Order: sequence, then structure tokens, then C-alpha cells
Amino acid sequence: MQTIRSIKKMQQVARKIVAEGKTSALVPTMGFLHEGHLSLIRRAKKAADIVITSIFVNPTQFAPNEDLTKYPRDEKGDIRKIKQAGGDIVFIPKAADIYPDDFQTYVEVEKLTRDLEARSRPTHFRGVTTIVAKLFNITRPDVAVFGMKDFQQACVLKQMARDLGYPIKFIIAPTVREKGGLAMSSRNKFFSPEQRFEARCLYYALRTAKAMVRSGVKDTVKLTKEMRAVIKATCPTARIDYISLSDPTSFLPEYEVDRDTVCLLAVEVHGVRLIDNMKLR
Repeated sequence: MQTIRSIKKMQQVARKIVAEGKTSALVPTMGFLHEGHLSLIRRAKKAADIVITSIFVNPTQFAPNEDLTKYPRDEKGDIRKIKQAGGDIVFIPKAADIYPDDFQTYVEVEKLTRDLEARSRPTHFRGVTTIVAKLFNITRPDVAVFGMKDFQQACVLKQMARDLGYPIKFIIAPTVREKGGLAMSSRNKFFSPEQRFEARCLYYALRTAKAMVRSGVKDTVKLTKEMRAVIKATCPTARIDYISLSDPTSFLPEYEVDRDTVCLLAVEVHGVRLIDNMKLR
């Protein structure tokens, strides 16, 4: 497995992959990898000849009130895990190379970034779309693999790729969960065992909503009310940012659940902001 830190070197390798008639898949990450990330690498391995995993803690997707320096990091461990998962190339660029002092160009998707995550983190998606566009330009992948846990983000990036004409196939892989249902996240490391149990409140709420829909409930107000109750019963100190039963193409709220409705939520549990989602039918 090859580790590349230079943008120029990564571009050279990407051109060589194309020249040799091979295909490549990109798995963008911010590091501190867990089984959810590794499942994306294994999925990418089935879709392309060469799997490129990027590790870059992207400063432009952090809001001023979010501490970039506290984001967990483990580069040596990440490289080892990527190799074990079957990765071929690890791309670890420097922030100064990605965003030089005179950097002033950003990529923005308009409609899909007006609600949900964008309300709480107004600059987040601009940072995500910009860095992923740069990674696409540098690595030239045929396939890009993202996780369902960040569903809105994946849809925003898919829209960006379509709008800008990137010839890239998108794969959105299922969310990987810990025992008990908590969606795997790098931020889970901040929980004590007791707090980790309470963090399952998101999954319990989603599971409750899905069961209610199966029993015939379609009213999103009733579903949302019950989800809030489940969250508070599991974690009384939880702070609910949003619960939205949305159309998966526009992310606009729906009044009745239909076959495509996705439930998305963000909840702060013991100071850690978690997101999750689930299709209800």
C-alpha cells in the first residue's frame, strides 16, 4: 500500500491509473477510522481496481464554535486499518497545500443546503463540497463511496457531481452500527459506557418511528412527538436539534410518510452532537 502526501504526486499517480486502463474508487475521510469507514473501503474494493482513501481533517467545514483541534486523530492507526481493509493508496495532504494563503474559491450547492444540518452549521456544506471537489480533481476517481449515516451530505455531493459534470459513480453504503444500534462515529470515543448507552436514544427513536409506520401511522407530527418522548426517556439531558421526516430528494418536510420518506435527526448527547437517519418504509 502506498502513502502519498503531495498533491502533485497524487495527481501523477491518478494519471498513471487512468493510463493503465484501471479504475479507481475514492473514500474520503477525516481519519480516526472505525468499522464504518472500513466497510466503505471494502465496498469500494468491489467497485474498482484501485481504492484511494483520503485522510484530511477539513478546517472549512468546522463552524467558529466547533473546536477543530479536538477532532480525534490517529494517523498511524488509520494507515494500518486501511491496509488491513484492502486499501491501495492513502492520500494525506497538508492543509496548507489544500488551502494556500490566497485561497478564495468555494463550491456551493444551493437548495439542498438550506435545511437540517445547514441550519445549525451554516458553513458546513460549503466546506464539504469544496474539499470533495478538490479531492475529485486531484484523484480522478471513477467511483466515490460515502456512508448513509451522512445522508444529506452524500446527496449534496451527488448533486454537486451531477451539476459540475464529474463522471463519477456514487455509492451510498448502509450505516454501520455498534451493538445496541448506535451509529458508528469518530465522536463516540468521547462517551463513557453509561453515556454511550444513552447515545442510543437516536436509534431507539428511529426504530420506534419505523415500527409505528409499519403499524399504519403516517402522520409525521405524531411520529415526531413519539420520537421526542423516546429520546428524552433514554437520555433526559439530550438536546434535540432537529427531527425531520423529509423527502430524500429535496429534504423538505413531509406531513405524511410515503414510500420514500427518510427520517433524519440531530441530537446533542452529553455535549456530543450526533446525527442519524433511517428510511421508514
